[in-house]
Order: sequence, then structure tokens, then C-alpha cells
Amino acid sequence: MKKEVRFALLYGAIFAATGVVLGALGAHALREVLTPRQLESFNTGVDYQVYHALGLLLMGLLMQTTELALRWVVRLQLIGILLFSGSIYLLSTGPYFSSFSWKWLGPITPIGGLLLIASWALLMVKIIPASKRSS
Repeated sequence: MKKEVRFALLYGAIFAATGVVLGALGAHALREVLTPRQLESFNTGVDYQVYHALGLLLMGLLMQTTELALRWVVRLQLIGILLFSGSIYLLSTGPYFSSFSWKWLGPITPIGGLLLIASWALLMVKIIPASKRSS
């Protein structure tokens, strides 16, 4: 298995597993601690983490079965997950775990979202020439 394929599949699996753990944490332990708005934000982070974990698994499978070079698609998704979901987790739960202010992370969330969008756009750019070659 190619290194890029293994990387995408490994991190897809890691983010899927931690997404399930964090989803359970939000559904049980954090439900009593966070406000409804904070819990909704936390769950948005979990949702997007799991969606893009599946995206990473898809990228791994695509790289294994096609000639598409998707290294940057995978990198953008990985960094996007960390910035988008990670900042949401810290913004929604940070006040309960430390006195440190996490508000400075607010602008990081949309940057992570833009990277996730860019990863899907780059995948489209990679697929279009490949589909023209196979026609």
C-alpha cells in the first residue's frame, strides 16, 4: 500500500473513531455541563469531523484504485478538520476546563471551513482532467 493511501486511511479511521467518542461525550457527559448553544456548536464540530473522516477514507480508496494524485486534498482535509472542529471543541468546552480565554480561536473556525471547501474543490479539479482522459 502506498504511503499516501495509508496516511489517508489511517487519519480517516482516527478521526472517525474520535468523532464517535466525542459524539458520545457530547451526548452524555457534556449535556449536563454545556449550554444548549455550546452543545449544538460542539455537535457541529463532531458532525463535520465525521463527515470529513469519511472523506479521508474516500480519498485513500480513490488513490488506491485510480491514478489520481490526491496528496493535497488529503492534507487540506486533515488541516481543515483540525482547525474547524478543533477550534469549535475548544470554543465550546474551553471555559469549563480552564480559565484561559479561547475566544481568539473564533476566526480559526472559518479558516478550517475554507480549507475543507478547498479540499473538495481541489478533488473536483483533479477528477475533471482524469474523466476527460478516460472518455
